[in-house]
Amino acid sequence: MKILKACEKRLYGKTAVVTGGGGVLCSVFCRALAENGCAVAVLDLKEESAVSVAQSINEAGGRAFGFAANVLDKQSLAAAYDRVVAEFGGVDILINGAGGNNPRATTDKEYLELCDFEPDHTARTFLDLSKEDIGFVFDLNCLGTLLPTQAFLPAMKGREGVIINITSMNAFRPLTKIPAYSAAKSAVSNLTMWLAVHLSEIGVRVNAIAPGFFVTAQNKDLLYNGDGTPTERTEKILRGTPMRRFGEPEELVGTLLYLCDGSASGFVNGAIIPVDGGFAAYSGV
Repeated sequence: MKILKACEKRLYGKTAVVTGGGGVLCSVFCRALAENGCAVAVLDLKEESAVSVAQSINEAGGRAFGFAANVLDKQSLAAAYDRVVAEFGGVDILINGAGGNNPRATTDKEYLELCDFEPDHTARTFLDLSKEDIGFVFDLNCLGTLLPTQAFLPAMKGREGVIINITSMNAFRPLTKIPAYSAAKSAVSNLTMWLAVHLSEIGVRVNAIAPGFFVTAQNKDLLYNGDGTPTERTEKILRGTPMRRFGEPEELVGTLLYLCDGSASGFVNGAIIPVDGGFAAYSGV
């Protein structure tokens, strides 16, 4: 699918930082920003993933550097900040894309049953989820948005910066089996609105994209069986999505570029924009 271009190349000369830049969705964001003229700092916990995405951008004629960064470690973020500023001089756009769920914070069943209170139950239930596993998912999504914002905000000073957080439709309608992820993404949406108000005096806009169902490395095992056939959960998702399919990563790019382009969205601040194929609009009837 051809990547959409921003209107009149208005992103040329800007610098973007993308956390989680080695992932399925955020690597597409990195390439889209580069194709629209941004210099891109690709940050990922896995340095090889960040470097690989940056290399593909450079080979295509763009400008990018890949850095290792842990969004839950202030020292790691400070080191990434120093490298970004040394390479690019400042930051105009921050995409907080790092996040995700963890199987250990996921229940096996959609509903708790009386048999699950028995000591010999075998399914992982809500009662079995540990504080540590729930905390990891919450921190990865909420603190993994807050800490990079703290880290890179000084580099936006005087540049009419744009921050885009990646939340989820879970923030509007929690899904079964993933309580920690649903709660964490709700926190990201709320933090987005709080930051939009808090940073308005310094000219930084903060918005969020709320993707519906996209297939990524993290959720693939929930959506497809080992033989490639769709799981029961996938069948339920597609029945509840009027467009009857999963989204393609490139279908998030139009919203991304719109929010990055101050000429198009300069009065948009604190918005959470769903890209979900109609999932939130469908009642099932």
